[in-house]
Amino acid sequence: MCAIGGEIDYNGNALLSEQEKNMLLDTMSSRGPDQNGIFESENITLLHARLCVIDIENGKQPMTVQHAGNEYTLVYNGELYNTEELRKELLDLGCTFFGHSDTEVLLKSYTVWGAECVTKFNGIFAFAIWEKNEKKLFVARDRMGVKPFFYTVKNGKFLFASELKTILKHPHITPEIDTQSIAELLLIGPGRTPGYGVFKDISELPPACCGYYTKDGLSSAKYWSVTDQKHTDPFGDTVKNVRFLVEDSIRRQLVSDVPLCTFLSGGLDSSIISSVASNYFAERGEKLHTYSVFYKDNEKYFTASKFQPNSDNEYIDAMTKYLNCENHKIILDTEELVDALFLAVDARDLPGMADVDSSLLLLCREMKKDFTVALSGECADEIFGGYPWYRDKTIREAEGFPWAQSTQWRSGFLKEEFASKINAADYVYQKYRKTADSTDLSQTETDEDKKFKIMINLNLQWFMQTLLDRKDRMSMYSGLEVRVPFCDYRIADYLYSTPWEYKDYNHYEKGLLREAVRGILPEKVLWRKKSPYPKTHNPAYLNAVTARLNELIATPSEPIHDLIKKEKLIELIQSQNQTPWYGQLMNVPQTIAYFLQLNYWMKQYKVKIV
Repeated sequence: MCAIGGEIDYNGNALLSEQEKNMLLDTMSSRGPDQNGIFESENITLLHARLCVIDIENGKQPMTVQHAGNEYTLVYNGELYNTEELRKELLDLGCTFFGHSDTEVLLKSYTVWGAECVTKFNGIFAFAIWEKNEKKLFVARDRMGVKPFFYTVKNGKFLFASELKTILKHPHITPEIDTQSIAELLLIGPGRTPGYGVFKDISELPPACCGYYTKDGLSSAKYWSVTDQKHTDPFGDTVKNVRFLVEDSIRRQLVSDVPLCTFLSGGLDSSIISSVASNYFAERGEKLHTYSVFYKDNEKYFTASKFQPNSDNEYIDAMTKYLNCENHKIILDTEELVDALFLAVDARDLPGMADVDSSLLLLCREMKKDFTVALSGECADEIFGGYPWYRDKTIREAEGFPWAQSTQWRSGFLKEEFASKINAADYVYQKYRKTADSTDLSQTETDEDKKFKIMINLNLQWFMQTLLDRKDRMSMYSGLEVRVPFCDYRIADYLYSTPWEYKDYNHYEKGLLREAVRGILPEKVLWRKKSPYPKTHNPAYLNAVTARLNELIATPSEPIHDLIKKEKLIELIQSQNQTPWYGQLMNVPQTIAYFLQLNYWMKQYKVKIV
């Protein structure tokens, strides 16, 4: 994995100075600590910082090739998981290769197939290719949105980068937010409207989009989306197909020239990945290493709930024994978890999922000490219907985002000068409605099945994107590449049209997936009720974030007072409102922490309200 960036100016204005290029590269160093490179030509500068994973010597970037009288230069962040199939196809067409990197395969795919190359890729990526003769830049992002691509146009310059911090470091950019930004932060956050960068005039290329930047500006379009098909496979064949797709995706993503490990929570998804990975390692006479996160005194204070019926420890131990793997238990203390809230903002460039972010950041930091690549279980719940809201008929029937049905409560925090300009209910509803209306239901007959597919589309385009943002930023902050096998678009394609009664096999959450992986997990793990990402239950955490918020409340000069009503923050602390801020992972302690992050972000990034 890597970081990319660049600037185009067709107006003859001066491009980046040497000092400015180095300043931008500095912001990219966490994502790409191993190498960096610069390409310059008339009208364009391309920047790249590399985390070496495949073909360390021959995968250097920016990479330039000559083809049919034209010159093409690539900066690329990602991995292709069908590299060898593509290489064979290109060899048959007369291409030659000087290394075995997926970077070279991606670039030469573009020289042969042009923009259509993205339809051939199975992987996670964000990249830009400069065509010297035509003076145009091709940009693209992977189907599922795993890898980021932010951009803006300012003073006639097109600027792009993997992360917001790189764009914000550009001398022509000021970190500003407007009314829409504030609506996102308070009504949608920590999620984001697809394609919206929160900072004024900064956008993100949406997942599964590609296009060109030329003298006429940026033109882009979607090249993929899940589509409704008639599912004709009987249940037995569906089980076999799911088993193949899941195992094939995991095995493809185990290829690496550097040390690789897996996350292991003891839940279904990470256990499946760890089991397949363990068998892969065993075939090579090696032992898999897994990592698990724990919190100081969590067992002492854990209380079972509807969303988290049991703790992870016994299931992690069961998987460790079953796989004979080397498990590393990372125990986090309360104070470091609170302190890391602000490192998590530095990593995400926005307020995020509070300790759900900061704990992952600290875990990834420990993993990076011995490993460069890790596999993680994100996205299975979105695709296989694992979240509680899939199974709650009341929520399915309701209009709105199932993970954030708290718009009225959220909007109450806004100071009147902003609340009067934002129709909160309409703002959120229109976002929901646009996505719901875009859902392909062309082969679906019953209203109930339509509700399920709308729910899947909402999760793919919104909730999953928040989790992918989190995983990418928290891991890459320490230069750890995390791959997400359940995000293989082939799985999303196949499961979208699979009937709900198959997914709900035995009336069990993700019953189809459980049936598909019989035989590779202990029974107690195979049928363990879903449990979310582990978070601290230690009351010391609530006490710590409450104390810090009280300090902010008592300090009128803190920037949060420009946006938020003081009395509402006091009410949040005193009332213990049990309304989740975002999904099942952000309750009172995390909501308090979100406001701590918001204040830090405004101060650290010198955010101006315009």
